[in-house]
Amino acid sequence: MSHGPRVAPVVQPTVVGGAPVRTGHDERAGSSSGLPSASRAADPDRVGVVERGADGAEPVRIAYRVYGDARPGPTVVLVPTWSIVPSDFWKLQVGYLARHFRVVTFDGRGSGASSRPRGAAAYTDTEYAADLLAVLDATTTSAAVLVSLSCGAAWSVHVAAKHPERVLGLVAIASSCGVSVPTPGRDHVPWDVPLDTTDGWAKYNKHYWLGGGYDEFVEFFFGRMFSEPHSTKQIEDCVAWAHEITPQVLADTTAGRLGCDGAVCESIEPLARAVTCPVLVVHGSDDRIRPLAFGERLAELTRGELVVLDGAGHGPPARDPVKVNHLLKEFVERVAPPLPSSDPASPPPARRTWTHAARRTPRVLYLSSPIGLGHAQRDVAVAGALRELRPDVQVDWLAQHPVTRVLAQHDEHVHPASAWLRNESRHVEHEAGEHDLHAFQTIRRMDAVLVSNFMVFADVVADGEYDLVVGDEAWEVDHFLHENPELKRFSFAWMTDFVGWLPMPDGGAREVALTADYNAEMIEHRARFARVRDRSVFVGSPDDVVDEEFGPGLPSIRSWTAENFDFAGYVTGFDAVAAAAGAATVRESLGVHPGERLCLVSVGGSGVGEPLLRRVLAAVPAARALVPDLRFAVVAGPRIDPASLPVPDGATVLGYVPDLYRLSAACDVAVVQGGLTTCMELTALRKPFVSVPLRHHFEQTYHVRARLERYGAGRYLDYDDALDPDGLATAVADALAGDVEYRPVETDGALRAARLLADLV
Repeated sequence: MSHGPRVAPVVQPTVVGGAPVRTGHDERAGSSSGLPSASRAADPDRVGVVERGADGAEPVRIAYRVYGDARPGPTVVLVPTWSIVPSDFWKLQVGYLARHFRVVTFDGRGSGASSRPRGAAAYTDTEYAADLLAVLDATTTSAAVLVSLSCGAAWSVHVAAKHPERVLGLVAIASSCGVSVPTPGRDHVPWDVPLDTTDGWAKYNKHYWLGGGYDEFVEFFFGRMFSEPHSTKQIEDCVAWAHEITPQVLADTTAGRLGCDGAVCESIEPLARAVTCPVLVVHGSDDRIRPLAFGERLAELTRGELVVLDGAGHGPPARDPVKVNHLLKEFVERVAPPLPSSDPASPPPARRTWTHAARRTPRVLYLSSPIGLGHAQRDVAVAGALRELRPDVQVDWLAQHPVTRVLAQHDEHVHPASAWLRNESRHVEHEAGEHDLHAFQTIRRMDAVLVSNFMVFADVVADGEYDLVVGDEAWEVDHFLHENPELKRFSFAWMTDFVGWLPMPDGGAREVALTADYNAEMIEHRARFARVRDRSVFVGSPDDVVDEEFGPGLPSIRSWTAENFDFAGYVTGFDAVAAAAGAATVRESLGVHPGERLCLVSVGGSGVGEPLLRRVLAAVPAARALVPDLRFAVVAGPRIDPASLPVPDGATVLGYVPDLYRLSAACDVAVVQGGLTTCMELTALRKPFVSVPLRHHFEQTYHVRARLERYGAGRYLDYDDALDPDGLATAVADALAGDVEYRPVETDGALRAARLLADLV
């Protein structure tokens, strides 16, 4: 493998491929089509369009994004693949790579926000390569590491061979360029000739696509692309992207690549031999689109390194993102290491210290789910109990807003890498409708955020200095440690207060199948890699687990959990007796006079609960008509602006309230959203309350409700009934007048949980 120049001079926009190049809009901190910002792993610093076209012809617009624009060091260009998917296919790579390098992505012609010219001649490999050069020019990128998937390997090879000064290195994943390698079961099927069959690869046919078979082809193709089990999300994403273009566009792009319909196709093999930069070829052994022989041949021609992903299919960036991300970072750092600074004022190399294991302070990294604040309260209590058992333990927190508000209040140490975490609450708020959050689908659609956050975690623990990692519903850490068990260099304890994804009734058979698939994958993970979790802690008792099945043909959730978890009992995170003793002081601070009664309204730590707050505020006059001495304390929390809410007579609107349980102890009745921690807080304090669960929120609908029914706590109100102020007011008055006969809530849960963790440090 020979190495080309590492740095090339910055070039100005030029004529590329005989066509003038023009840079279009270039906006700072903007966005373009595709994933919403809240669901992205990073926001671009720049978005723009570069135009290419011959005089008199309509220009082809190529949309690009630049991440980490001011970051020193090499640039990584994530090259488009076939037009059937846009650049958002790289969504699981962008967040991680942009923390380390400058990253450029662009939608290839025929996809995403870029133009869709007509005719095969517009989609040849040389045109795509010219687009790549135009984007390099428009983004003032002198040279870059090119990372490609499938067809994009051909375009990268064109640029690397013909413009070696622009390419620092080339990564070809699942290459599908025109090398002389057979594809069994596929080569005998002509693409541009009508066929009398639609079986298998006969669906890969121009006439079939244009004749109404496009949908079936798309389902077939991506089913082949993701050959790994449990690839429902990856297939779903790609099928959706495929329907952002027309069958005609895909036919044109394919004809251009194959040299059909008048397009001229240049042989790749001589170009591959001419590549002089470092090359990394990554290919799956179970690639059912193009076999491993394609990767082997490309590596041979380019004298490159070959990494075989055993068992992987044709989409490793989507299906094995952690491994691919690490491979990319290692390659970029190897071929384009940072240059030493000649500035005498630049800081010296960082100092490093290694401490013998026997002399190290025992260290715990604690991860607390940011979706709500109840997790933070209980996790602080568990960490405190752990310190009582092990006073020598140092606890660091990898956390994001709003959890960091609670941690700051308790003087906990937040790891500085927490600043790299992508906010999950922001995504949840984006997904929510009016008191409606499809929790299961919301988590599925948060994949880019979760992968990015796992990569932050992986960087933090890479030095091996943590003895224990505690993940309280840190879903991404648990999942990707099971997918990449070689990364585990510490004891790992998993905590949760529910087990099992459950379908909502209106999701039909599809949602039943999806939730069952997710559950089955988790069960298989635990059976194959039991060593990943050193302790699984259920925050509750065995009878708090729902008595349902994981899905058709899968075991009972309750029996499986009993076999695979230890039970800590519920963790409230506070002393109910002490909280009750301070209730009078809290009431006085709110201006509640003797003889008046107080209704607390709280909706958790995200902004999802704002519609319910507004409904309750609208019902205040009706409630006070029924209960004249009733006052309302409405808690907006850390993510809703209190000033945005109306304040009727008899109500006080508060922002973020530290230690909300003190307010819960001071109230006479409450209206809450339906999250477990708030409801159990009120249950422990023996307060009457009305719970209004979010629509389509499986956890609140099934798991929380089952637990509250076991405790005999609270009254449920459907949100549709809460839309009527009189009905909501009546529910509050009835709850206030009712008897409280709850099952007692455990008071030693934090200590019991800490005991389960202490021997892992």
